[in-house]
Amino acid sequence: MKELKVIVPENCHELGEKVLVHLKELRGTDCDYVKFLDKNGLIRFNNGEGKCVIDESLRNKDIYILTDVSNRGISYNLCGERHTMSPDEHFMDILRILSAECGHASKRTLIMPYLYSSRQDRKEHRESLDCAMSLQWLVNMGVDEIVTCDVHNKGVMNAIPKTPFENVYLTDTMLTDLILTEEIFDYENIICISPDEGAMKRARFFSEVIDNATMAAFYKYRDQKVSNGNAKVREHRFLGDPDDLIGKIAIVTDDMIDTGGSILDTAKQLKELGVDKVYLVTTFAFFSKGIEKFNDYYECGYFDRVYATNLAYVPEEAKNSPWFKSIDCSKNIAVIINELNYGRSIGEVIKGRDAVLKRVREIREGRRK
Repeated sequence: MKELKVIVPENCHELGEKVLVHLKELRGTDCDYVKFLDKNGLIRFNNGEGKCVIDESLRNKDIYILTDVSNRGISYNLCGERHTMSPDEHFMDILRILSAECGHASKRTLIMPYLYSSRQDRKEHRESLDCAMSLQWLVNMGVDEIVTCDVHNKGVMNAIPKTPFENVYLTDTMLTDLILTEEIFDYENIICISPDEGAMKRARFFSEVIDNATMAAFYKYRDQKVSNGNAKVREHRFLGDPDDLIGKIAIVTDDMIDTGGSILDTAKQLKELGVDKVYLVTTFAFFSKGIEKFNDYYECGYFDRVYATNLAYVPEEAKNSPWFKSIDCSKNIAVIINELNYGRSIGEVIKGRDAVLKRVREIREGRRK
C-alpha cells in the first residue's frame, strides 16, 4: 500500500468533502487524504488559458483524481466577461493535473463518474470519435486506471484495451434510497419501465433485484434525418398491454436526464394509462434546458419524484425543488478508493447486484416483523 492522495478540482469539491469524511471513517485515522485544488491550483488567465500548480510532492504516492466534467456551475472571467466552464475545459484541467504531477506518482487513477464525451461513443462516416480520443489522451498522459459510473456505452473501453476500465453501477444505493424514502414495500405492485430501447438492460436489472417485478418499455420512432445532433422523435409508443399498468407503482429508470423530454413524456403516458405512482430514477440529472417543464409536469401530477445521484452537477433550483431527491453516493466512491489503495478487488462494488438483493431482503423482512 502506497500513501494515498485524492486530488479534487473545484468542479467536485462538494462531493470530495463527503468522500473525505468516509475515507477517515474507513481507515480509522484523521489524515488529510484529499487535496482540494482552488483557483491558486487551477489558474485561469484573462484570455481563457490556464495552468495547474501542485504545491506538494506526490512522489511515490497513490493518487486519485476525482472530477465532474459536467459541472456548469463553475465560471471565470474571460476577457472581462463571466464565462461558464464547459466539459471540454474541465477535461483539459485533468490533463493539466497529470502534467503538473510530473510522473512522480506510483499510480494514477482517474475517477470520473460521468465519463467525458460518453455520448459521442461511436463513429459513422465523417465525424469525430471524442470518447475514444479522450481515453487515449488520458492513457498517454499516464493514467493507470479509469473508474466511471453507469457509462452510456461500455464498449468505449475497447479504445484502451490494456488499461483497467471500471464501470460502477450504483443500483443498490439508488434502489435502497427510493424504497426507504417512499416506503415501497408492496414489491408485487411495482413495474420497472424503460423509457426507450437503450435503457432496457437497466430496467431489467431493476426488475430482477425487486423480486422479479414486471418490466415494460417504450419505443421511440425517430426521423432518419439528424439535425443539430438529434433525430426528431415522431412517436413514443408503449410496448405492452396498458391494462398491466393500472394501479401500479412505476419506476422509470435511465442513465441520465438531459433535457428530460423522453422521460417526462413516459411519465405522462404512464399516468394517463392508469399508473398510481411514477418515480423517475437516474444516475445523472443535468436538466440542460432548465426545470420549468418538470415543475409543470409535477404540478399536473404526471410524476411523483425524481431521484438522481450526487455524482454529477445538479442545478440548485432543481435540488431545492419539492419533487427532487438527491442520492448520496459519496461512500461508494470512498470505498472504491480505499479498496483500490489496499490492492483489493472492487468486483462487488462494481456489480452492486448482491448488495441490493441483500438489502431488499432485509428491508422486506424488517417490514414483515
